[in-house]
Amino acid sequence: MKNFFLLFFLLQTFCLGYSQNNKGKIIVAHINSPSLQNTGGENPVRRVTIYLPPHYDETTNRYPVIYYLHGFYWSDSLLIASDHFDQVLDKGINSGKIRPVIVVMPNEYTLYRGSFYTNSTLTGNWADFTAKDVVNYVDEHFRTIPNRDSRGISGHSMGGHGAIKAGMLFPGVFSSVYAFSPAVLGLAEEFGPGNEAYKRVQQIKTKDELLGGNDFFANILIAIGRAYSPNPSKPPFYADLPYTYSGDSVVTNSKVLELWKKNSPIYMLDRYADSLRKLKAIKFDWGRNDEFRHIPITCLLFSKKLEKRGIAHYAEEYIGTHGSKILTDDGRTLNEMLPFFNTYLKFEELAWKSKQGLKKDRKLAQ
Repeated sequence: MKNFFLLFFLLQTFCLGYSQNNKGKIIVAHINSPSLQNTGGENPVRRVTIYLPPHYDETTNRYPVIYYLHGFYWSDSLLIASDHFDQVLDKGINSGKIRPVIVVMPNEYTLYRGSFYTNSTLTGNWADFTAKDVVNYVDEHFRTIPNRDSRGISGHSMGGHGAIKAGMLFPGVFSSVYAFSPAVLGLAEEFGPGNEAYKRVQQIKTKDELLGGNDFFANILIAIGRAYSPNPSKPPFYADLPYTYSGDSVVTNSKVLELWKKNSPIYMLDRYADSLRKLKAIKFDWGRNDEFRHIPITCLLFSKKLEKRGIAHYAEEYIGTHGSKILTDDGRTLNEMLPFFNTYLKFEELAWKSKQGLKKDRKLAQ
């Protein structure tokens, strides 16, 4: 009996140690970005959080990379500290949802809480930062498979918007795109002329007043304006908006509206259809009960426009809200996004053999 308990204790200890060693590792880097030299006050030195898969340091294998873009108000550090994104990735790899993969999360939180992953003459070239500076840095410093077939891009909300935009602009860098609840694909509902946030913005005189007032839509309109329609002659926010108010009447600035459309994926599709056809796979999904009314409408419209142009893609509505089914055990990251990239990214053969070996070790431990 003593021998039985001793054996049981040793097996438990071995399994616990194996489980602890089967976690990924977080690396935080800082990139002084050439693309983000700007006149808008943004810091061109950006933090990037990198998830290395379990046993990365024990092998010489090379890995594909998923670039994951955070949402508005959020950051790379909050993806780890608040969302525990790394734990979801551990579950995905350990359960076989995806083979070992590197995941890169750049920090694109700006002075006004979001870059919209867009090149701006005021705030810097955030699309280029993502697809050029970050990708080059990661390929130089980590054991990646440095080609488009082994790079995917994903993100939630503003990050989903950025992922789709990156697929349009950089089909030679990324081969596959998965967007969760992509925001502001087009200018419907909250981003149309009926939102009185356009009126409230005119009444706000300082940055502190804007950011301290917790007016989400006023804030997001300014962030988009600084990205899409910057105006260096218009303090305090140095941005034009497509709609303003004269008393209670809406006034449309057609030139600015065209700039906003030029930077919105639904309208960009007319110019970048051929780029999207070069991608191996495109998928986006959204919650039926999303709190942001424009998201279900614009996602469906975007899907129909892709379909009309003969661009293969996956589009899915599920029962959920803006964030309720993203990182849960029954959620989209673990059960949809990771298997999607497991299918469409190119993995190194040795990495797969290594994983098979680890599975055999686990069976022996049990």
